[in-house]
This record gives sequence, structure tokens and C-alpha cells, in this order.
Amino acid sequence: MDGRFAEELYAESLELSKLELTSTIAVDEEDKLNDRGGGDDFSFWDDSDDKLDSSLDLDREWQRRHDQFHTIGYRDGLIAGKEASAQEGFNIGFKQSVLDGYSWGVVRGVTSAFSHLPHELKERLIPPQEKRSEFQGLYESVHSLSTPDALGLFGEEIKAREALEQSEHSEQSCHGSQLRNYRGQLESLISESSAIDIHLT
Repeated sequence: MDGRFAEELYAESLELSKLELTSTIAVDEEDKLNDRGGGDDFSFWDDSDDKLDSSLDLDREWQRRHDQFHTIGYRDGLIAGKEASAQEGFNIGFKQSVLDGYSWGVVRGVTSAFSHLPHELKERLIPPQEKRSEFQGLYESVHSLSTPDALGLFGEEIKAREALEQSEHSEQSCHGSQLRNYRGQLESLISESSAIDIHLT
């Protein structure tokens, strides 16, 4: 009973689908005859146009891909070159600045520690008032120089050193770095004070 109900319900749609199926089969058979040469004389030329169009499409696609990969390769090479150059510059700059930066940091730390000691302890460590004043002056001088200012000073010294090396007057001696001079002043003050036992390496 269920089969009969479905047959009645879908009878019209089944008949329509059979009609569509037979009409598509007839069209397919006609196309096969045309492909074998049973149709008009223009089917050969239509086929070659399709092949020519697909060939042109392939050429355009190849050229587009070639240009795309060429551009990507150029960008990748440019980025890699910039990164290598930046790393090399960093390595050179680090070698040039590490000693001066370390010296400046040591001077800032030692003078800051001395500056914050109680007055009585300062008098016992460095008896002459003149030397205590020099320590305080060194502290104020070093701490008045901010980190960006110190970097700027260091950059100017590097440029001056390079200009001196490139100039014909290479027999002139290059003055020491201002940041290294701070360390020399500190070492001088420490060596004159017997109560302070610090060994700066």
C-alpha cells in the first residue's frame, strides 16, 4: 500500500524526469555525431579556437605566476638583506659601546652609593673634604647625563673617531671617551682613598 501511495503522489514528477532524461540523451548523441564529422563544416574551426583560447589562457597564467614569484622572491631577498645588514650593524655597535657603557654604569653605581651614605661614614672613608667634594661633583656630573644623552655623546665620539681615522692627519691622537674619562676620575679618587677597597676591573 505504501508503494502505491508513493507512485500516485510522485507519478507526475517521475514522468517529467523521464522526458528530460530522454531529451538529454538525444542531444548527447547529436553532439557525438558532430564531433565525428557528421555535422556542419565549422566544427573543426570551433575546436581549434577553443584550443587556442586555452593555450593563451595558459600563457597568461604562466606569465602572471612568473611575475608573482619574481616579486615575492625580490621582496624576500630585500628583507633578508636588511636583516643581515641590521644584525651586522648591531654586532659592530655592540662591540664599540659595551666597554664605554659598562664604565659609565660602574661610575654611576659607585658614585650613587657613596652619595647616599651617611655623612659620618663618608668622613671616615674619605677624610679630606676636598676629595668628598670631588666625589660629589663626579656623582652630580654623571647623574646629570641621561641615558639618551650618554648615547648621543657616545655616537658623536664614534663619528669623531671615524672622521679622525679617515683624515690625513692620522698622527693626531684621539682623545679618550668622555664616558671612559668618568671611570678614570673615579679610579683616581678611589686610589687616593686608603679606606675604600674597591677593585674595578
